[in-house]
Amino acid sequence: MRHTAGMNVDAYTAPVHFHPGPNAAFLVVCDHASNAVPEEYQALGLPAHALEQHIAWDPGARGVSFALADRLECPVILGGSSRLLIDLNRDIDDASSITAEIDSTFVPANLAISDDERAQRVRRFFAPYHARIDAWLDEQLARRIKPVLISVHSFTPRFGSIERPWPIAVLWKKSRDPVAPLIDWFAAQGYQVGDNQPYDARVLGGHTLECHALRRNLAHVLFEIRNNEIGTVQQQQQWGERLHRAIVETRFGMHG
Repeated sequence: MRHTAGMNVDAYTAPVHFHPGPNAAFLVVCDHASNAVPEEYQALGLPAHALEQHIAWDPGARGVSFALADRLECPVILGGSSRLLIDLNRDIDDASSITAEIDSTFVPANLAISDDERAQRVRRFFAPYHARIDAWLDEQLARRIKPVLISVHSFTPRFGSIERPWPIAVLWKKSRDPVAPLIDWFAAQGYQVGDNQPYDARVLGGHTLECHALRRNLAHVLFEIRNNEIGTVQQQQQWGERLHRAIVETRFGMHG
């Protein structure tokens, strides 16, 4: 099984990790799979425990991505670096692409970043990740296969004083209609479902789906799972199975 749970700080090895699978009808991507920062960045001036938090990555999302891809027998593409270096799910011109402050935490190495350093991070971390997704999708389209793109993220149980009651959320950018069966499926299972919550994908982020799915007219969905639901390997496997059931039982994105 292609699975890494890890809740500590990853060692940096590559900007993108590709794990193949025989089923080209789906592609699972996880932008914030890793909290890795190359040694020369000296943890961006942060203590190691800060890199274990949500500010640096999406805890649990990597394990869920693997669990889902295993069941779909499809490839999974993972970001290999912390969002604090550069956020893979933001346009590079977005002010939050390389942030100096996130959730009331200042990132010392990002406080006065130069244009040259910004461009270097785009080349080193951002571009290879998106180029790998582009290459795989274009290869399938050349074979007359239109994959369904599934993006997996996690979110915190609360933001400031605001409680977030949804264990699972389904985000959409242009139209709710294609993902409505997924929202209904989770509701029928007894879950309180975040419908474009806790983030409204129409106005916030969503670069990966915009760049890779929308411009190719591919079926797509972004799942957000509350991270206290996926803190263990067992929980990640369970949520991978639930996402798989939702996709298969609703026939999400399936043609014919």
